[in-house]
Parts: sequence; C-alpha cells; structure tokens
Amino acid sequence: MNEQTNQLYIALLSIHGLIRGKNLELGRDADTGGQILYVLELAQALASQPEVARVDLITLRVVDDNVADDYAEPIEILSDNLRIVRINTDPDEYIAKEQLWDHLDGFADNVARFFRDNELLPDIIHSHYADGGYVGAHLTNLLGVPLIHTGHSLGRVKRHRLLASGLSHDEIEERYNMVRRIEAEELALATAERVITSTHQEIEEQYELYDYYQPEQMRVVPPGTDLTRFIPASGEELDLPLFKEITHHLKEPHKPIILALSRPDKRKNIIMLVEAYGQSPQLQALANLIIIAGNRDDIDELEDGAQEVFHGLLVAIDRHDIYSKVAMPKHHSRDQVPLIYRMAAASGGVFVNPALTEPFGLTLIEAAASGLPIVATEDGGPRDIIGNCQNGFLIDSLEYESISAALLKLLQDKKLWQQCVKQGLKGVRDHYTWEGHAKRYLQLIRPIVERSEQLVREPVTRRSVLYYDRAIVSDLDQNLLGNAGALPQLISVLRKHRKSTKFAIATGRRLDMALKLMKKHKIPEPDILITSGGTEIYYAPKLTADIAWSRHIDYQWTPHKVKQILEDFPGLKRQSKSEQSRFKLSYFIDPEIADIEEIRSLLHAGEQAVYVQVAFGQFLDIMPLRASKGLALRYIADRWRIPLRRIFVAGGSGADEDMIRGNTLAAVVANRHHEELSQLVDVDRIYFAEKPFAEGILEALDYYDFFNECKDPEGSNPSDE
Repeated sequence: MNEQTNQLYIALLSIHGLIRGKNLELGRDADTGGQILYVLELAQALASQPEVARVDLITLRVVDDNVADDYAEPIEILSDNLRIVRINTDPDEYIAKEQLWDHLDGFADNVARFFRDNELLPDIIHSHYADGGYVGAHLTNLLGVPLIHTGHSLGRVKRHRLLASGLSHDEIEERYNMVRRIEAEELALATAERVITSTHQEIEEQYELYDYYQPEQMRVVPPGTDLTRFIPASGEELDLPLFKEITHHLKEPHKPIILALSRPDKRKNIIMLVEAYGQSPQLQALANLIIIAGNRDDIDELEDGAQEVFHGLLVAIDRHDIYSKVAMPKHHSRDQVPLIYRMAAASGGVFVNPALTEPFGLTLIEAAASGLPIVATEDGGPRDIIGNCQNGFLIDSLEYESISAALLKLLQDKKLWQQCVKQGLKGVRDHYTWEGHAKRYLQLIRPIVERSEQLVREPVTRRSVLYYDRAIVSDLDQNLLGNAGALPQLISVLRKHRKSTKFAIATGRRLDMALKLMKKHKIPEPDILITSGGTEIYYAPKLTADIAWSRHIDYQWTPHKVKQILEDFPGLKRQSKSEQSRFKLSYFIDPEIADIEEIRSLLHAGEQAVYVQVAFGQFLDIMPLRASKGLALRYIADRWRIPLRRIFVAGGSGADEDMIRGNTLAAVVANRHHEELSQLVDVDRIYFAEKPFAEGILEALDYYDFFNECKDPEGSNPSDE
C-alpha cells in the first residue's frame, strides 16, 4: 500500500483461458467463458476506484500459432493503473485447464519472481478458480500477502453434474483431474482470508461440502452486471413491430404482461406458472402471460426434457382454455431480450421466475434494471436479490396460490407496482453494477490489508477419503414422515455427518410433489433424490437430472400400449395427473377385484417388458423393466463408488422391498404398513426396528453403528459387492 496516498495494489490471478483487453473470444472453448469476462470487468472496476493505485490481472503467457499473437505479449497496458501481466511457464503453448496442474508450481515461482523483479508486492492477491487458488496459496505462504479467493465453480459440485451426464468415475478423473482440482480447492480454502461468493445459497450448498470450509471466511458480494443494455421502458415499446409479433395471438394484447424467460427445463417450473394463471380468473382478467422458453422450429425435434416441458405447457393451456391469453413465441434473438423486458414494463407487467431452485438469478437483475417488479422462487439467489432490491415478492414455487397471490398484489396495486419499480432500479445500481461491486469489495479487503481484521480459524479435520464413503437412503412416506418430534433429531444427525455421508430420498412421488412435501416438513434437500418410483434421479444442489439413467431405462418402454392393455381392467383406476410421469403409470388397485399376477401375465402376453409394483395395498405403479427404487439405488452406488455394504436403507412399505434386499444395511421401521415386509424378518442385514418413522431410522443407525463400524453386529458382512 502506498503510505503517502493510502492506495492499494491488487493482483488478480486468473490463469487458464485466453485473456486480453478487447475483443474477448468468449465461447471459443470451455476455458474462455464467463470467468474471463468476470475478472476483466472486475479489474476494470477496481482500477477506476480512487483508492486503487494499481491492478495487475495475471494470467498465462501463451505462445502458440493456433491463437492470436496478443496472448504472447508479456504486458498489455489497459489504462494508467491497469494491465494484464502474462507469465511464462513450460510449455508455452495453449493448454486446457485440466492439463495445467503439473505446470502450476513453476508458474507460481515465476509470478513470485515477477513481484521481486518489480520490487513491489501486492497488498492483496485475489485468486480465481481452483488453479488460481493453488497458485495463490503458494504465493501467500511464500510472500506473506493475504489471499482472497473466488471459486466460480467447485469440483465437488461439478462432479455431480458430470456423473449425471453419463460419465463414469474413471472417465471424470481421466478427463478432468478432479482429485487434484478438489485438493487445490481445499488448499485455497485453508489459506484464504476471505472467500467471495455470489449468493448465500452458494455457501450453504457448495462450500459447506469442503473440509476447510470456515463460515467466518465467506462473504457474499454479487458480481456486477453490464446494465448498459438493460434500461427502463420509454413507453414507446408497445408500438414496435416486435410487440405486435409476440402478442399477435392474444385477444387483448395491451393488457399488462406477466413475463417468464427461461430454458424449457423441468427445473424452471414454468408449467406450474401456467397452472397458477389458468386457475386464477382474476389474473386472466388483469394480465396476459408471455413465456419465452428458448427457440424452436418443431417441438418433436427438441431433446426429450424440452419436449416433456412443452407438452406439459400445451396440456395446461388446453385444460384451462387460455389460448387467447397466453403466448409462447417460437423464436427470439439474444439482442431482443432487453426490448422484451421493456415491453413488459411498458405494459405495467411483472417478471416472474417460478424455478424449483435458482442459484443466482441474472434474469431478475436484468428485469429490475428494465423497470419490472419481480416475483421469484424463494429457493436460492432470488432471496438475496429481492432482499437487496425490495422490488417484489418471494414465492413458494410449488404452490399455485403463492404464485398467483404475489402476482395479484403487484398487478392490483399501481402504487405498490411503481414503488417496486423505483426500488428495483435503485437496488440494481447499488448492488449489481461493477461500480457498486468494486466499492463493497474494497470495504471488504481494506481491513485485511491493514491487518485490523484477521480470520480466526476453527479447528477442522480432513475426511479419511476424498469422496463420500457411505450413504443413507429413505423413503418419504411412512419413513421420514409420521413423527414430528423425531424428524428434527434425524435431520440434525444428517447435517452433522454431511461431509462423509450422502443423504438420499427414494420416493414414489413425482419430483414437484416430493419437493412440496419436503418443504412442508422442513426436510433439507438431499444430495440425491430418486423420484417417481425410481424412474428419475436428481442431484443437489441444482436438481440436476441424471440423463444417463433416463436413457438407460427407456429401453422397450411403450406406455401407450400399457394403457391400452389395462383400459377398463376391473379393479383398476388411473391416479390423478399429478402422480403420472414420463416413466411411471400409476393406478389405484382394489385387491378384492384385481389380481396382481393376472395383471403381470396380461402385460407379459402383450409383450410389455415392465416392472409392476404395489404399495400400501392400494397403489399400483407400472414402470420400465429397468426402473425401480432398488435398481436406481444400485446404479447410484456404482456411479458414486459407494459399496452397498456401507449404504443404509430405511423401508416402510412393499415399494421399498427391492431397495432393502441384497447387500445393503437395511431397516424396516415399525408402522402399520410393516406387514408388507414381514416376510423379510429372517433375512441378513435387515433390522426390524421397534420404533416407527424417523425414530425407527435413528434406532437402526445405532444398531449398525453406522457412522463408525458400519456393519451388521449379528449377520454376515460382505467384503465387496
């Protein structure tokens, strides 16, 4: 720090990718994406502050005929106090970030030499991503300069997504060097004075998974957003050709617009928004609904998940007969998005994000900057955005009434609407511009530079293995639920062992219905959620669907033929639409009339390769032959490399039988449905608890000494599966 001016010298470490001061090649490859733009805009914002004497953005020097000569320049001057510094390492050609690990120690030594040759050490080193964190930790320990770290994305979370995409454990390690990445992230957490995140949810659901996580270390400083593209409406937008193009299907196009903008992804929950609108005559009288859900030429040509969403949207629109009140434009360009926001604002409308979970919520910031009040899910980043901007309402996105009530508040009260517009515009300026980001950033780091605020680290212990080595799996109904007193105790135990033990819920309920029930009973989101009887698998923290599992179970699945075969079968009645899903047909069965073996024989004779299951004596589910809760559990165990002998499974009904048979450590909780599993009483590694529900699960965990010895004290314990 310059003692005369009290100005700061900040060094930003962003190692991989291609960085230059203009004409960024964003999207050139996986390494030249959002982080590149983020660090450049951060550097520019910090350099513009009077408190800052110098900012160096330090990255790799790349000498390679396959990239522009710009990246070989050792120093690129961007302004009087801002430059990009490119440091050599061996080799000097362009290398993907996953292959950089062996070269980072040499890079760190060269950065240290650069500081010494310039006879000036930075006041703060701010590392970005895991590779930057590794180098930053090395420099901090060598030079004594405090470290700030931003992860951008985390290896433990990315591994979840990669497994969900169909890659195996070995493929992930080979392609992504995930072990080294996670160890580098642990080192950065063990070294950094502060870790900057975008949202509180990022802390709670991602950083808490790390051994060196320290709550006092974390700070939420939302990234700045380029708001030059997003400006308040002028009122002329409703006369533009684009407005007529988007609204030409609507009977009364000049009504206020309820605007939703997202990908056609089940997690975005836009079908629920249409249902909320369709069930509210008041909303229909007040406003039109416009859904911008990507671009399409033919729904049948979209990937399966998007097809399913559009099918659900069209069915909901048809069910409520709201064709003239809802528009779903087939095409839009990225450049038109700011104008679409302004059209909605000019109409007196509202922007709504009804997602099941929303990690950040950039569209909410863009909408607020365009003069739109917002209504958004209470799960994730919108909590921070609405908390900062005070320009709308959080909703329970699983409840129709919550969505419609929030929209009605804003649409019926013009004074409230205008207040939210005003507060949103101010909140965005204060919290989500790079100017605001830089000011809060400097407030954060100055006490650290001055050594007036140092992190007091709590003692931590490293887990014995890098990844989870055991898991707890339970159904919702008749297992977790039923004893309100014991459930919080069980949840406390799960939280305590969160870093070593995966928590999974396996339920016959559909995803949205399961989430609704979990929220009602304050059950935390599990690491793994198996829904619809084992036909769907989702991973935290973003409810990422396991598409490899979907492809696997789709084998010979022809539900329309199953429906035809069972049409008018005595003693069977289709359950409501809320219980049906892509890979599950659900019926009520009267066992006095319908014989389950006759149903199986009939389906077999019709050449239907299906799995038939009865639960609680009245619910019949028909699924693909490769799908069940037990098969889904074993698929997960294999993908996550967790031995079955270290997986505890709690069952309470016949639907759980194939989960608890075999080499798992299992328990049958004591409740009125346990007789469906009574035939398993003499099977090894199945413990019949004396207590019901969550209390029975706790009893069984103690019986198996699950968090220590993790074995059946009386039965055989297979060494491997």
